[in-house]
Amino acid sequence: MYPEAYIDYLAYFHGPRDYFECHEVLEEHWKKEGMQNDIWVGLIQIAVSLYHQRRGNYEGGRRMMESAIKRLGGQQDNLTKLGLDHPLLLDQLKKRLSDISARSPYTDMNLPVTDERLLDVCCQSIKKHGSSWGAVSDMDNDQIIHKHRTRDRSEIIREREAQKKRKNTASE
Repeated sequence: MYPEAYIDYLAYFHGPRDYFECHEVLEEHWKKEGMQNDIWVGLIQIAVSLYHQRRGNYEGGRRMMESAIKRLGGQQDNLTKLGLDHPLLLDQLKKRLSDISARSPYTDMNLPVTDERLLDVCCQSIKKHGSSWGAVSDMDNDQIIHKHRTRDRSEIIREREAQKKRKNTASE
């Protein structure tokens, strides 16, 4: 009923609070769709915003949250189809934007999931990874807090270089 990547996103978001992985799994899904989809991009931006806030990068967190609010504002029907309470979600995002703008310390956030079946599937997924829905962020876990520093970026760097070469070849 829901894309597996979305279930994984929710599981990472509400279990280990691994916002970097939220970004990774949903971005892969979004790119496979081959189109610009504000729903997926907006959800990714929520996770990225929280990742930045938790690390003390308030400017990055603010920009991402503003963009997420803008993208998701007119998406009530689509967010409802994804089992989320649109008005409550927007209220939460606006409150979080205010907190980020005030440079308030990070606190965990749960997305307003309204579909009990989706919640059950996500909770089962989270349990497989040794966590539980609504777990508290482990602020001492550098592997999650600073994940972008520990990943292998060689493939990303190769792809960027290949894109530059293609762009240069096309402009010649």
